[in-house]
Amino acid sequence: MSTGREIRLIEEDDGWWSAVDEETGVASQGPSRTAALENLDEAIELTKEARAGDTAAPEPDAPWFEDS
Repeated sequence: MSTGREIRLIEEDDGWWSAVDEETGVASQGPSRTAALENLDEAIELTKEARAGDTAAPEPDAPWFEDS
């Protein structure tokens, strides 16, 4: 069954594959085309769940986000 999603597959220089869902902007990767697509499906599902939640995005805690 087709979901109507447009997905871009890219073979990287190191032999890994990147998969990008054009509608959501979600991307993933894997050592094969199949793995990249499976990882993308999981990433899209998790992204949808997170976007549907009522919680705010966490505050960045990396040192480069600190105010100077």
